Amino acid sequence: STLPAVAEELLREIKKAFQETSQVPDDLLLGLKFIFGPSAVPALDLVDQRSVTRLRAPSGRILYQVLGSSGKLYTCYSSCHFCTCPAFGFSVLQKSESLLCKHILAVYLSQALGACQELAVSEEQLSNILLAEEEDEG
Repeated sequence: STLPAVAEELLREIKKAFQETSQVPDDLLLGLKFIFGPSAVPALDLVDQRSVTRLRAPSGRILYQVLGSSGKLYTCYSSCHFCTCPAFGFSVLQKSESLLCKHILAVYLSQALGACQELAVSEEQLSNILLAEEEDEG
């Protein structure tokens, strides 16, 4: 699944503006708030705090971990727009109130702004993270 075209375009515009000026113009910030609603400002806060880490395994598999404002670590899959946080399950999946939770939006914004921390992990470490998530849920 992909984001609506308008959301994809907005993230591209943010990336372009930031690459050119090292800033995100107010009109794009307003667009972010308009499209992503209440997730926008908390997501920007997470990016400011450098809470997003991209984990890369030797196979090229990538997943993201976001340190939430509560201090809990959430695993995000940008390829399928999924997060392990309760807000994602409730607001995005059950109620369809939001496109994304603040953690996934923070992943996309940190990619656009070049603010991702990078961490190389082994295939085994990546598997352990994925298996730990399944145990938490089940």
